[in-house]
Amino acid sequence: MGDLVDYSILFLILVTSIFLLRSLLSITGRTRRLPPSPLRLPIIGHLHLFGPIPHQTFHKLSTIYGPLIHIYIGSVPCVIASSAEVAKELLKTNELTFSSRPQYAAAHYLTYGSSDVGLAPYGPYWKFMKKLFMSELLGRRTLEQLQHVRHEELHRFLQTWLVKSNGKGLVDVHVDLKRLVNNVITRMTMSRRCSESGNEAEEITELVEDATELTRKFNLSDYFWFCKNLDLQGFRKRVEEAHAKYDRMIEKIIKEREEDRKSKKDETHGDGSGHEAKDILHILLGIAEDDGAEIRLTRESIKASILDIFQAGTETTANTIEWALAELINNQQIFEKAREEIDKVVGKSRLVEESDIPNLPYLQGIVKETLRLHPAGPIILRESSEDCTIGDYYIPAKTRLFVNVWAIGRDPKHWENPLEFNPDRFIGSGQSKLDVRGQHFHFIPFGSGRRRCPGTTLALQVVQTTLAAIIQCFELKIGDGTNMKIDMTEAAGISLSRAYPLNCVPVSRQHLIPLL
Repeated sequence: MGDLVDYSILFLILVTSIFLLRSLLSITGRTRRLPPSPLRLPIIGHLHLFGPIPHQTFHKLSTIYGPLIHIYIGSVPCVIASSAEVAKELLKTNELTFSSRPQYAAAHYLTYGSSDVGLAPYGPYWKFMKKLFMSELLGRRTLEQLQHVRHEELHRFLQTWLVKSNGKGLVDVHVDLKRLVNNVITRMTMSRRCSESGNEAEEITELVEDATELTRKFNLSDYFWFCKNLDLQGFRKRVEEAHAKYDRMIEKIIKEREEDRKSKKDETHGDGSGHEAKDILHILLGIAEDDGAEIRLTRESIKASILDIFQAGTETTANTIEWALAELINNQQIFEKAREEIDKVVGKSRLVEESDIPNLPYLQGIVKETLRLHPAGPIILRESSEDCTIGDYYIPAKTRLFVNVWAIGRDPKHWENPLEFNPDRFIGSGQSKLDVRGQHFHFIPFGSGRRRCPGTTLALQVVQTTLAAIIQCFELKIGDGTNMKIDMTEAAGISLSRAYPLNCVPVSRQHLIPLL
């Protein structure tokens, strides 16, 4: 009888425990509810839903499941944000939680263990590097000292188009723009032109292109835990080869610069700084020699920083100018209005300069409208460092965040006729005060908060001045010139580039030829 009582008590305890556990799980489920999610398949997660253009795929999912979605890419948990309101909560209200970026194998290795400002984990080292970029490398003083570089390279670019114009030659706009931007960056970084064959700068730009391509490819080891130590796609070997080549080339350039700095010190018995305009490598080496620096800048940090400037600045800048020109060709009335503004403000006796841009609001509107429809970085990528709550939803630590800048810029809730290219929306209206620096969350082409792109000012200078000079100096003809339209299809991949080359004939405006 006693055994029966004992078993009855145990059974009662077991049943009570089950009910209590179910109640606790139910409460936890209500307080820790993940965002809506599509059907997930074993092993691959939601990869079966992905198309060739991720930001378009994310946008389609958001129209079905809402502005905050939870998905798995392989075994990696992710959330997708597709509205300004959710983006603000993630990037401002919970900014510290989302101040780091995920570590992808290829990018981590190429950047010397994430020693660059782009990928370094949030912390003292990253804060030092961000301050260094904002105040020294890409700060106002450095950009002003190197303004002549941008002016000279733009002049050479225009001269090249003038020659082709006289011969009625067809130009591949993207190729020419990328060469221009590469020359600007290599000269600002190491005082060498990449388009002069046979020098290290040319080889470095080619290596950076290869490295950038590798970092943008889908690597199984980044998303499937059981593939972490495997190299099924052969990426590891290619990344190691690219890294070794880059390291060899940049090391040679650094050693040459160090010898040059030493010889100048010996000649002047000083610090060798002189009064000449310093390029970015010169500044980096000077900071590395500073024993009183907050954090000692290592050789790896220098190499990673130079790589970061190349990767972040070249393709994105060229793409933005190309998209703007394509939109202008398709909207000739906007092209004419921009030219009228430039002729009125600048005149016809000199070439437009960087100092003219603040007086060209319509041109600025064209660039803003281009960045709204064709943001250089269509997706902002972050990772949560701790658990947090967004609205009614729970986001666990180590969840990757994708903020769909492309979709936010086309949201009809914030933009009237969102698919129309209309620079006037930024002139004389509520949108006129919008800037690109991340304060308005329905317009964040360069990101927002602490991890906003540190190269925003340089990018705008190059994009706006180059676009203004092309508008001022050339008509752009395609085909037979009879109402042909440019195809605006986007290319596959994570960078927002054009699917088809923009080929046109630049026709010079005759009265401006002496300026070139």
